Amino acid sequence: MKKQTTISNKNTSGQKYLGDRGLLIFLVFLSAFAPLSTDLYLPALPTMTAYFNVPEYLTNLTLILFFIFFSAGILVWGPLSDKYGRRPILLVGITGYAIASLLCAVSGSIYQLIFFRVLQAIGGGSASAVATAIVKDVYHERQREKTLALVQSMVIIVPAVAPVIGALLLTFTSWRGVFIIQALLGLIILLGSIIFQESIAHRGSGNILHTLGRLGVVLKNPGFTSLLIIFSLSSISGLAFISSSSYIYQNDFGTSSQVYSYFFAFNALAMLLGPLIYIKLSNHFKRFSIINLCFGITILSGLAIILFGQSNPFIFALALFPATLAGSCSRPPSAYLMLDQQPEDAGSASSLMGSFATIMGSLGMIIISFNMDHLIPVIGGLNIILGLLSGGLWLAVTKTPLLRKIRET
Repeated sequence: MKKQTTISNKNTSGQKYLGDRGLLIFLVFLSAFAPLSTDLYLPALPTMTAYFNVPEYLTNLTLILFFIFFSAGILVWGPLSDKYGRRPILLVGITGYAIASLLCAVSGSIYQLIFFRVLQAIGGGSASAVATAIVKDVYHERQREKTLALVQSMVIIVPAVAPVIGALLLTFTSWRGVFIIQALLGLIILLGSIIFQESIAHRGSGNILHTLGRLGVVLKNPGFTSLLIIFSLSSISGLAFISSSSYIYQNDFGTSSQVYSYFFAFNALAMLLGPLIYIKLSNHFKRFSIINLCFGITILSGLAIILFGQSNPFIFALALFPATLAGSCSRPPSAYLMLDQQPEDAGSASSLMGSFATIMGSLGMIIISFNMDHLIPVIGGLNIILGLLSGGLWLAVTKTPLLRKIRET
């Protein structure tokens, strides 16, 4: 018994320099790249609109196009990481991200900023594409699900404090300083990538076209693709809120950028608690039942937003909290189930998961951009509609033979 305890305390990740704990921290920052690249400068959006003297939709393009090209980058980086390895892809992608961040900081017009944000998005996509693939490379079965939950809960800490930090930065620097901070963060992740040891055991063969073609092979798996569509839909309402949150709190409710960051952090607390709650619930309930509950909570939360959310910022935040909590609670089991459906091509599967979620999130940003005068009702309506749609599809799919090798426990 004592011998078994000694063995379990050894480095199980195979990372000589990072170790088990260092690898977890590294995965957290890789997974947090997308929200970190947006949330840190969310408080500056109204300021940037005024600085460039442009319509709000142009400033919002720095968000929308970021997510569109971020998702495109993920689709390329993931399969390439199956062929060339996780580490080389990270080194190339993160280097590009850091350089693009500096270019964003020196932009002379909104159009330059939009272009450099596109470059930043493509480079940053490498982090999200590789992060989930590394989890599948290193961890197995229940340990994989717990690691996904732990990483995703810890990930929220970074974007939760990002708007607060961004608001503080704006008190003594301009929005340009925010992008310089992003460049520095990119350099930190680049350092972690340098000491990271390759995790993939068997690399793919064939040319580039064959490698990218693995995306199609994965999509032909009906179990994986059905779950991919169902769980990506929730990103529409989530990113719709994130892209409009500064306008809701600062313009509609009249709060300062600092107070807005506190409300945003409160919502991010729900994202932090969701995976942790799932870990506790999964010890007593089947993951299918937990997912069913999450869809139901999302619908009720959307109804509360429509009925009471426009009265004041505190009630809006409280009404939105359950939907955010339910969405984050369903992330670990959904990611586990999707990966469980696709035993091979982890990089391609990971890239499709990240890309679809980002594309759906971009759709949410576009929807909210055309409804700037009715932000709160739209947020509530999206949660109701998507909760009903995703929940209905989920119930239908789980009653068919589409899902293979699936385990409820």
